[in-house]
Amino acid sequence: MTTGSAAARDQARRAANSKAVAAGARAGFVARGIIYVLIGVLSLRISFSDGGGKQADRGGAIAEIAGKPFGAALLWLLGAALAGMALWRLSEAAFGQTGPDGKKAHKRAMAAGRAVFYGFVSYSVLSYAAGNKSSGSGSSDEDSRDVTAKALDWPAGQWIVAVAGVAVAAAGVWMAVRALRRTFQEHLRMSAMSPKVRQTVTVLGVFGGTARGVVFAVAGGFAVTAAVQHNPGKAKGMDDTLRSFADSPAGPWLLVVIALGLMAYGALSWAGARWRKL
Repeated sequence: MTTGSAAARDQARRAANSKAVAAGARAGFVARGIIYVLIGVLSLRISFSDGGGKQADRGGAIAEIAGKPFGAALLWLLGAALAGMALWRLSEAAFGQTGPDGKKAHKRAMAAGRAVFYGFVSYSVLSYAAGNKSSGSGSSDEDSRDVTAKALDWPAGQWIVAVAGVAVAAAGVWMAVRALRRTFQEHLRMSAMSPKVRQTVTVLGVFGGTARGVVFAVAGGFAVTAAVQHNPGKAKGMDDTLRSFADSPAGPWLLVVIALGLMAYGALSWAGARWRKL
């Protein structure tokens, strides 16, 4: 029995390290890049107008793709690519990541969380492509307010929302710090790039990762405000969080910088599709 279990584990490990899983991961990086670039484009529209009623979030990106020629087919491809990303993250959770510390418990736990996240996003996109227009394209702002309102009604709900907000804000700061420290380079085959490409990828990673971290940190701050004031209306999804940058003293130009940063992060994801260590 033990021998059979060991053989099954070895077979599962070989499957996790297969070319198919690697191809799925790289396709997932392409899909993630598309979503972030589209969110950045939608944010730029908001910078100089109201965005034409479109949301600068994942739902808005999905709706944008759906409205293009062959949009449904593109969504099927996008959803399948994100499923590939989820499968790769699941293999990391089961067998560890690349690198000397890849098998540590906290890294495997993070990989498991990412697998669940990308699995959910993939399901949302595929459901939308299959005709369920309420799946994946809903407003992140409405979702945030609804979830916050329900949580505030729980016993110790204010504390729960506050802790969640602090966690999201801390995650945003962590993302920004890692970007500034160029930690992303550890996961890329930098030596395989030409000097010019290496410099470009570095700029994309620092700028894009920092912008993404700022967005998460600000969204977490809004959640904390909602908890302190016991007002779910203060919670904001990505769309309203991005619009809040345009309402800052810097005006729409701060949102322009953030939008370009999100597009840079999308481009970094495309670089990951080619040079990521798997």
